[in-house]
Amino acid sequence: MYTVKEAAKLLGLTEHTIRYYTDMGLVPNLQRDKNNNRLFSDENINFLIGAKNLKNCGMSVAEIKYYVDLCLEGDSTFKERHEIILKQKESALAQLES
Repeated sequence: MYTVKEAAKLLGLTEHTIRYYTDMGLVPNLQRDKNNNRLFSDENINFLIGAKNLKNCGMSVAEIKYYVDLCLEGDSTFKERHEIILKQKESALAQLES
């Protein structure tokens, strides 16, 4: 388990960004200790990595939240998630070209 500080250092994000992402629901099933401090499992870290990468590609936090919600629904949403990623890829490539 990782603390906010450890997760921030591991991912190259600020502690504020980590807290913001968790508050916005981008990290499901987040555990807390007896003092209500956030504790991150390896799975939580993977969600943070995904959020960081999607944000770096220009996706909004609301769009990332929708994507995370689809992930939690399971394999039945794979096609929709794939289409979201392809659309974001096209958008990122268009930004690079301009």
